[in-house]
Amino acid sequence: MPETEHDTTGTTRASGPGRLLIAVYALFAVAATGRSTVQILTRFEEAPLAYSLSALAAVVYVAATVALARADRVSRAVALASCTVELVGVVAVGLFTLLVPEAFPDDTVWSLFGRGYGFVPLVLPVLGLLWLRRSHPRPAASTGEPAGRG
Repeated sequence: MPETEHDTTGTTRASGPGRLLIAVYALFAVAATGRSTVQILTRFEEAPLAYSLSALAAVVYVAATVALARADRVSRAVALASCTVELVGVVAVGLFTLLVPEAFPDDTVWSLFGRGYGFVPLVLPVLGLLWLRRSHPRPAASTGEPAGRG
């Protein structure tokens, strides 16, 4: 059984605010997956870049949801990577859609920094990274003994 990560107050990542964060990620995972699937299956030739980026966003949201919900070291690393990729993606795509709007004949989840979704895609990875930092287990207090002695 994997060890559960606790924050300094003894709660797991999937409790309290963490549970709300996971629920929002899950909602975005479902929404982005559904949107990109319909777009790719019905109109891919109209905006292949935008629809491919929507599919990438869906994959990132799914990975982040699962990784945030689990509480082992590998999942923590995946959650950190997912939130980081999401933050870089939403900023990069947001800037690109602002500076080169003709490259995006249709919106993505990350277009204009997630404006179509109330800027939640811009705020969500920041909250995810902050929550991961807050819920990271702290090393045990030092006993004053030099390393390697027991």
